[in-house]
Amino acid sequence: MPPRTRGGYTSTAPRRRPTGSERRRRVQLREDEPEHPRHDRDETEEVLEGAPGGPIDRYIAEFSQTCCSEDMVGRGSCTIEISKSCHRVASRAMLSAFCERWQPETTTFHLPFGEMTITLDDVASILHIPITGSMISFSQPLRVDDANALLVELLGTIDVEASRETEQCRSPSVRLQWPRENFSTITDVSSDDDIEFATRAFLLHLVGCTLFADKSATSVEVVYLELFRDLSMVGSYAWGAACLAFMYRQLTTTTRFELR
Repeated sequence: MPPRTRGGYTSTAPRRRPTGSERRRRVQLREDEPEHPRHDRDETEEVLEGAPGGPIDRYIAEFSQTCCSEDMVGRGSCTIEISKSCHRVASRAMLSAFCERWQPETTTFHLPFGEMTITLDDVASILHIPITGSMISFSQPLRVDDANALLVELLGTIDVEASRETEQCRSPSVRLQWPRENFSTITDVSSDDDIEFATRAFLLHLVGCTLFADKSATSVEVVYLELFRDLSMVGSYAWGAACLAFMYRQLTTTTRFELR
């Protein structure tokens, strides 16, 4: 009598291995089974499509709609395209790996298969911003007092608030959320001066999150407001060249052993 187990009777005969034809039939049956799509995301959730550079940032998109910068600066200035090309999430491991392989002497990444770098054509293809035009340069670093004066002149901020913000940053910079906190209430029915101030604040926030983002990821230098003094000239700058040069400098800074 065969031994009794919990599931019933089992056979003491050796187990027969399936033949090749049986395996093929099993594979064929699995392939014929209909695949049920997975619904990991709620169908009612709104999906925002960005430019080929990456997903759209909701914060920047909402800020741009609030201060009406597209109407003030113009659709041909290419600044609106930048707001569709920023990433909110990035792989830190991948970024660290690329930074460790950056060589400042050749401005290239030394990879196992050879050298690779980022060109102006890459910047233009990903961010869709001009790589030719007026060069972006500043004669000297901006002092804190001068930064406060720029905030008052170009953003209409009270001198006390400007001083408080730069003191909090301990540099001629403002926090990235500061423009949203102070200019998110501007609408189409606001005065022309208020809309112009909000447009400059949005552009300062935009370049601080995308083109000229540093390792702090929390502040932006006030000196960039000089580029938005005349809003009609925003589209004439070579933003792509400035972005690439800034990234080269930041990568070179990260290779210094005394920095964390």
